[in-house]
Amino acid sequence: MSNENNKKITFIDDVRELNVRYADISGSKFIENLCKNLYFENVDLSSTKINDANLSNLEIDGAQMGGAYLRNIGMPREGHPLYDPNNIKQRPVKFENCDLNNSKITNCNLSNVDIEESNITGMKINGINIEDLLKHYNTTKDT
Repeated sequence: MSNENNKKITFIDDVRELNVRYADISGSKFIENLCKNLYFENVDLSSTKINDANLSNLEIDGAQMGGAYLRNIGMPREGHPLYDPNNIKQRPVKFENCDLNNSKITNCNLSNVDIEESNITGMKINGINIEDLLKHYNTTKDT
């Protein structure tokens, strides 16, 4: 690219709809913006960081997330402008056809989580092998 094409564009207090195709916007920053209904297809978002964001109804399909780190996910924390102590229950999050092998879940609220039709080989909760636990349960439940 020539220097002519490497210009920095700044929008402040502006309303625009952008159609961006075949562009390299690496290093761009989006701070305190309304970005509803965005659509990304065939994009490289590796090493992207999303902080303090409302991702309600976010849908990710056909993505590679190896090495992804999700933390502090759920309702806004106390002190956040959107924190509402009367609304402390979020809508369910769905994982479907996901490869989460060798993943680690730590210090998470998994109450009422339902795992169905999934490969649980080697899965442990607090060091207890779940496959063995279910086998034991299934052999003793009829007695």
